[in-house]
Amino acid sequence: MGRIEILQGNHIVAEAALAAGCDFYGGYPITPSSEVAQYMSVHMPRTGNIFIQMEDEISSLGACIGAALTGRKAMTATSGPGISLMNEHIGMAAMIEVPVVILNVMRGGPSTGLPTKPSQSDIMQARWGSHGDYPIIALYPALASEIFDETVRAFNLAQKYMTPVIILMDEVLGKVLEDVSLPDAKDIEIYDKKAKPPVDLNVYDRELGELPARVDFFEGYPINIESLEHERHGWPTIEPDIVDKMQKLRMEKIYMHLDDIVKYKAVMLDDADIMIFAAGVSARAAEETVVNMRKQGVKVGLFKPLTIWPFPEEPLKKYFGRIKKVLTVELNMGQLKYEIERTAGPHGVDAKALLRATGIPFTPQKIEEEIRRVFKV
Repeated sequence: MGRIEILQGNHIVAEAALAAGCDFYGGYPITPSSEVAQYMSVHMPRTGNIFIQMEDEISSLGACIGAALTGRKAMTATSGPGISLMNEHIGMAAMIEVPVVILNVMRGGPSTGLPTKPSQSDIMQARWGSHGDYPIIALYPALASEIFDETVRAFNLAQKYMTPVIILMDEVLGKVLEDVSLPDAKDIEIYDKKAKPPVDLNVYDRELGELPARVDFFEGYPINIESLEHERHGWPTIEPDIVDKMQKLRMEKIYMHLDDIVKYKAVMLDDADIMIFAAGVSARAAEETVVNMRKQGVKVGLFKPLTIWPFPEEPLKKYFGRIKKVLTVELNMGQLKYEIERTAGPHGVDAKALLRATGIPFTPQKIEEEIRRVFKV
């Protein structure tokens, strides 16, 4: 049956992480994510797990990478400035194929910005923050129940695909107190990848689309983990054919499994004439807009991505085969709207956007006003 508690979003993340098997947390407090570290610092030692506060965000993710290489389920939490510092390590985690979960509770920016106000301005940073070509999985829940489920899913995806996974939230989701149903442990689906010794030390030896194996330090055999481009043994290489294969292995382990990774919720889209595309706190307001406008006879629906990256392009294309009007709602100056325009354009969809970066979330009424203004309904 589970239990119902009143928790803020940051504490829901912490509860879900512990339920998913998180046994290492390395972090540095930063508004508006600090409650995650605070919660973990109390609860992890009680269960024999490891919590460590590092000197900064760079070392926090470095500690998580090191812990993950020994078989730990590792996590950190931060906000925009901290993610900026972590980005080189995010690229490293992608390169060496190590599972870590990174929570970014977004705040207004750039620079110190608006530390106590919500924002959705790190969405593109989540995809392109580190240098080079690498895949990333980024999830963005909107409701209390989704925060729990998507945090557990983040750990499962990280383990399954041996990759960093980013959970995006915003200050509203991180701080708001809501009742949430916490399931019993037996009802939570947990993915645990068992370590196995590499054959002939071929740490990275696999075929295209095949998921990487997990090998752990301190298991009685030597392995080499290298942040330089490497060959199947983990040793550095600049051989073009090998480099090409390794890059494709890292990319395609994600893009050949989109059906497993991409997740979204469609609200009243089956007969909709107008789509709202919104995530996180904006999706909460947008869903109420849909309900209100439906009562007035306007066929509006909501596409709410729970997986932001990889972008849910194929599901959107199916809807854009019929729906020819879409309003993207974002608390930033325009990020996902470009993905919507790219996806919707070939289908002749009229794509508009409602944007602002003032730290004030949209109300359902404001979204409705914009729909009526731009689409003349």
